[in-house]
Amino acid sequence: MKKVLVLNSSARKLNSKSRKLTEVFTDHWKNIHNNPVIHYRDLADSQVPHIDEAWIAAAFKPKASRSPEEIEALTTSNTYIAELQEADVIVIGAPMYNWSIPSTFKAYIDQILRVNETWKLNPDNFENPYFGLLKNKTLFLLLSRGAQGYEKGEYNEHMNFQSNYLKTVFNIIGVTNIHVVAVNGESFDPEKYQESIKSSHQAIKDLIEKELN
Repeated sequence: MKKVLVLNSSARKLNSKSRKLTEVFTDHWKNIHNNPVIHYRDLADSQVPHIDEAWIAAAFKPKASRSPEEIEALTTSNTYIAELQEADVIVIGAPMYNWSIPSTFKAYIDQILRVNETWKLNPDNFENPYFGLLKNKTLFLLLSRGAQGYEKGEYNEHMNFQSNYLKTVFNIIGVTNIHVVAVNGESFDPEKYQESIKSSHQAIKDLIEKELN
């Protein structure tokens, strides 16, 4: 049985479109699996700490050399990384805030990008110096955006610091099997927006059936 980790990051609990996407995923997953193993983390509720000087000092030291204060500084990071390591399937719900991601999600990413934990440096390859340590993971990026045209070759591609950034981050730590499903256009054409919701929900179900069943 594959283990699923679901991360939500929207500040909204009501009417959150990205949370609805993760709900569609988990509901369909439960429908086709008996006794599924699903772990949830809500970054909006987690008070994700920002990294600080103690965190940086600790992260770049061997474990045996860390002071008690430095060990404490990495506690949250260790928890988040262990959840990722345990999961076979990672499901992330993220809205586009100011053409990027919520600040709590960025703080989470800073906590999980740790040398010798989720990536190693390859000094012999200047063009691709990062070696990811998370293996055999499938990632679903379930995204929401107020406008349209953010995909490759579209008119707002240059303003997409959401999906492009997230794919880069997770590639660096070793997650390369990535699927992106997005709801677009809440702020504009209501009819096209409803079409986007319908198609995104169906796309999630189809991907589960194709990739994970």
